[in-house]
Amino acid sequence: MEFPMLSKGQNVSLPAEVEQIDVVLGWTESEVEVDASALLLNSGGKVRSDEDFVFYNQPESTDGSIRFLGTSGTEEGAQARIAIGLSAVPEDVHTVALVGSVGNGRFGDLGKLALRVVDGAGYTLAEYVTADATTESAFVFGEVYRRNAEWKIRAVGQGWESGLAGLATDFGVDIDDEPDLEPTTGDDSSGSVEPAAPPNGPAGETPQLVPELPTTPTAPATQTKTRGRGVRTAKRAVRKSKPVEFTLAEQDTWQPARLFSVIGVGTGEEQERRATSALIATMQAVRPFARAVCARTGAPVGVFEGYVEVAYERGETKVIPDAVLKVSRGTRVWTGLLEVKTGNGKLEKEQLENYLDVARKKKYDVVVSLSNDVPASAGELPVEVDRRKLAKVALRHLSWAEVAHEARMLLSHGGIDDDLQAWILAEFLRYLDHTRSGAAEFVDMGRHWVTVRDAVTAGTLRAGDQKAAAVADTWVSLSRHLALRLTAELGVTVKHILPRRHGSAPAARNAAVAERLATDGVFDAVLRIPETAGDLVVIADVRTNKIRCRTTVEAPNEGTTGRRLSWLLRQLKDVPGDVQVEAVFSERGNEACEHLDTVRKDPKVLTNGRSGDIVSFCLEQTFPMGGRRSGTAASFITSVTTSTDAFYGAVVQQLREWVPAAPRQAEQAETSNGGYANEHAAS
Repeated sequence: MEFPMLSKGQNVSLPAEVEQIDVVLGWTESEVEVDASALLLNSGGKVRSDEDFVFYNQPESTDGSIRFLGTSGTEEGAQARIAIGLSAVPEDVHTVALVGSVGNGRFGDLGKLALRVVDGAGYTLAEYVTADATTESAFVFGEVYRRNAEWKIRAVGQGWESGLAGLATDFGVDIDDEPDLEPTTGDDSSGSVEPAAPPNGPAGETPQLVPELPTTPTAPATQTKTRGRGVRTAKRAVRKSKPVEFTLAEQDTWQPARLFSVIGVGTGEEQERRATSALIATMQAVRPFARAVCARTGAPVGVFEGYVEVAYERGETKVIPDAVLKVSRGTRVWTGLLEVKTGNGKLEKEQLENYLDVARKKKYDVVVSLSNDVPASAGELPVEVDRRKLAKVALRHLSWAEVAHEARMLLSHGGIDDDLQAWILAEFLRYLDHTRSGAAEFVDMGRHWVTVRDAVTAGTLRAGDQKAAAVADTWVSLSRHLALRLTAELGVTVKHILPRRHGSAPAARNAAVAERLATDGVFDAVLRIPETAGDLVVIADVRTNKIRCRTTVEAPNEGTTGRRLSWLLRQLKDVPGDVQVEAVFSERGNEACEHLDTVRKDPKVLTNGRSGDIVSFCLEQTFPMGGRRSGTAASFITSVTTSTDAFYGAVVQQLREWVPAAPRQAEQAETSNGGYANEHAAS
């Protein structure tokens, strides 16, 4: 492992040439939502003002050096990102404390907690992993601090039981979340957060993170207050609007006019120009969409402007990126150069490096690539460039799938409160969904697909084949695409689960997938969906040309075998009869499997002659697999996506975890008519 793994209290210097970093706070094993924040501290370990508290309601410091980029799901759990422009941090800021907090729950329930520092290209510079948290509701993961003009990162790992408000208060932030009241005197001012209890006593390993408790004056009891000065931590309500509906068409074949026309769109440059123009125009018209897209590139919250086909001098030649992205916030302007590819167009190393040279010369922030390449995991780049060019400029990648995902999330689950903006965004999605746009979400398994597929069928594929590794990488990208699609449709973060050892090791991950394909002839993907009874497992069996979708549900841990089976069957009343139901018993080797239609007719077919208790049920449905490399109806990708959607809708969303009945009081149990206690007393 090339980057240092830090232990609690340990520090490491950041490379002198790195001016921009992202701090990634991650957690596993829980669906509890964690919010990330940063505090800019002076030499005394306190904020200079309330503006030095950067979090979801105040996502950027006044100087623009620290930005909260939001929270997202990953294959290993979830993560929140904070961008830090080291060269822009004011001289009187000595430390940036990196904090996570939960509104409900505690950090001890989140499994392993991780702090990872990455440079502009996504390369990890340092990592700290801990499982020491217990009852804390706010947690300082680490700090970035300056010593003798050198930036360092320190692993901290100390917590507060008083939540985000309590932690921020201890660092000098004025917090007041009192409800808004009609003012009796003076002007109404914004801000506020409720006062918090004192912390649980952070450890003294990092002196600058042990502030003194401030005192807060109390207003006279007879005076009616307006909302006080300070930071307001209450989250804003999500707003939702609907696109314009057309209802006067006389026949179903009538189509409303398109805002973004597909007439005359061919391939190549014209397709890229149309898609770029549609994207930039939509971002300018729909600010929440612009914010969502820009956040993925590390941009601050601010006013967005976009320009297309801007020419730049590079030596004796000119380079022309597809678009220039500008975001202004106060006196600071963030700038990115955008390179767009559509259809099967591939990003080129030389072209991206040219843009990086221009961006460095112009002191721009980032170069963004946008194509149909869906990286297998968040942060991966489809093209490797000379890392020396990334010292002062970041390189980030977006897929059209992620762009469409952000649009669908806003339309389906809130964030736009203007009907016209909702219609514009819906029209943009309508454009992307057309085949002529070239902005396909995921349509091609790559040029080696047919060769690898046929080798699997013939039994001649070997795991070390480079073509197998390429197809394996595409399968993992498709798996991530499935998670993105379900996230946009369901409004919850669906995660593609990979073994932890493969999360940051693409070569090892692809080798493991290729080994499974060569040995067993199958791909598989595990999708974790919040509030479901079990993971959704998708298995593509290339040898049998079948897609198998599966989920496993824990059985009730009480009652007879018959009652446990009845509990399941009640939930499956609307599930197709061809679904296989497997009962797994506590005694090994006692599994039984039948089609649901058979079990409905005679439930005992799963239990007769079996010993032990049923501990879990496995439900599986089989679908035909398409073999074509790309396209629509008969393609492999279409068969995988449609099978996943069908199984989730028909099976997974029907199931609920077993919840035991609440314990009954003894007196009620004794006097209840026909109660369980009476039955046993009589027997």
